Amino acid sequence: MNRYVNQLLTRLENRSARIAIIGMGYVGFPLAVVFAEAGYDVIGIDVNQGKVDSINRGESYIGDVPTSRLQPLVARGKLSATTRFSCLLECDAVSICVPTPLRKTRDPDISYIVSTTEEIAQYIHPGMLIVLESTTYPGTTTEVILPRLAEADGKLTVGEEFFLCFSPERVDPGRADWQIANTPKVMGGVTPTCLQVGRALYETAIERIVEVSSPSAAEMVKLLENTFRAVNIGLVNEVLLMCDKLDLDAWEVIEAASTKPFGFMKFTPGPGLGGHCIPIDPLYLSWKLKTLNYNARFIELASEINTAMPRYWVHKVQEVLNEDCKPVKGSHVLVLGVAYKQDVNDIRESPALDIIHLLAEKGAIVSYHDPYVPSLHYDGIHMDSVSHLQDALTAADCVVIVTNHSCYQWDDIVRRSRLIVDTRHVVRTAL
Repeated sequence: MNRYVNQLLTRLENRSARIAIIGMGYVGFPLAVVFAEAGYDVIGIDVNQGKVDSINRGESYIGDVPTSRLQPLVARGKLSATTRFSCLLECDAVSICVPTPLRKTRDPDISYIVSTTEEIAQYIHPGMLIVLESTTYPGTTTEVILPRLAEADGKLTVGEEFFLCFSPERVDPGRADWQIANTPKVMGGVTPTCLQVGRALYETAIERIVEVSSPSAAEMVKLLENTFRAVNIGLVNEVLLMCDKLDLDAWEVIEAASTKPFGFMKFTPGPGLGGHCIPIDPLYLSWKLKTLNYNARFIELASEINTAMPRYWVHKVQEVLNEDCKPVKGSHVLVLGVAYKQDVNDIRESPALDIIHLLAEKGAIVSYHDPYVPSLHYDGIHMDSVSHLQDALTAADCVVIVTNHSCYQWDDIVRRSRLIVDTRHVVRTAL
């Protein structure tokens, strides 16, 4: 075992290692807190000065990290933040947690990974561990990151002078049961020594590490997890469309099917897919396979169905308004919930955005209410949440339930609303 490995393992064991987390979003921020709680000095790096200032004040901007949990770490000097990548000169390990969106052409945009890697390459030094957590296609770690780092600092040898791993994030915002520390962590290293060092860091803060043979295998694990969900949600969304044609209640059918104690896993229809992972990650895999002349048919079909759901629900709004002798144009439509899932403030890829756009295109006067999203400035939409929900419910010609936040009083919403289009099947449960 060479001296760089020994030195780093020793520093990890006695918690004298300094850890950097690049990207202080829904993945990087909670990870930084977990490492700081494990005893490391952690520095978060982000280009957003507002996030940096908030962390350094001890004020959290993410629901999964209460301010009461953050403040003691900042006060003790265990966690700080900066916009300067030069701090990497003093760091022993760095985790990359930057966004990986899709371009309008539905191909991967790994520009954040590339730019971050180029920043690391300026400050990499012998004995440094680099772990990519951002979701991406198989091969990114070895084909994109490794060559750039290996050529840095007079050419370093991976597995001997620096260590490189991929370990996909498994963050599900808003969950209280499965969080970073108790969710098993998959990890693949470029070399066995890379995996050894990566494991040595992460197992100090996370209960279980699941080793796989390579970074590409770990990258594929993440895509399989989210493709599984996307395809099954696409299936039940199509079941909803089929039941609509057959004049059947899709939720009744799904609920009855879920009583089978084996061979069936319950998924439910909805307004479409939201969040960073499920709508996007499978298309990373689909794109990669296209470069190998293979068409990932399940992924493409599921994506087609899921992305069409907002249009289906807007059509339902048209139908119920028509039955009430009203056109969509000029009607007041209130959207309940714009976050992509229950009890979070995350609006990334939220189907509510498409629903609002489509209703506005048809001439509807659209407003929204969401206790977690007081203002909406995204994708060309600039709106504020209505301040008085009861009055807004009474004034609306139609209410569209998009996000089933647990704070909503469904019986009161039903009583005050003229018409309801319920994309989450919560109204019948409440009655």
